[in-house]
Amino acid sequence: MPHFGLMDEDALGPVEGPLMRAKLHMRCGRRRLLEDKIPEAVITLYDVLSAAMEWYAAVPARRNSLLVMEGEDLRDDRVLYAILRRSGVLDGSFDYDAFDRLTVQALNDERPAYDYGELLKGIESILTQLGVMPFDESALPPEDPATF
Repeated sequence: MPHFGLMDEDALGPVEGPLMRAKLHMRCGRRRLLEDKIPEAVITLYDVLSAAMEWYAAVPARRNSLLVMEGEDLRDDRVLYAILRRSGVLDGSFDYDAFDRLTVQALNDERPAYDYGELLKGIESILTQLGVMPFDESALPPEDPATF
């Protein structure tokens, strides 16, 4: 993944680790889209969303304000996205199901016709709603071209 060698997620902990991963992968996901590495970009952006939601729920005060139903597993991205929508953290304008299907296609190295600019805007919107964006990319460790 794009963060290999740039951070030690375990050392950063359950809050700062996912936040840094989301930021590093957002930068890399954008770059991969520009380089037309579509399957790799989609998979990276999926990890961005996963890490950002994980970060949001890792802060006890925020986690305690979420409307979690009995039996729901906050470690399941699909479930966590639904909880964040239900709790009013996310506005629901992003089509998570379509993104999930697109990610499965990307994992199969497919490049379906899709508006990837709109996908990027949707991910950016979620990151803004969660409080990850905006962030200063110049404050991140420099990218290692060897990461892909």
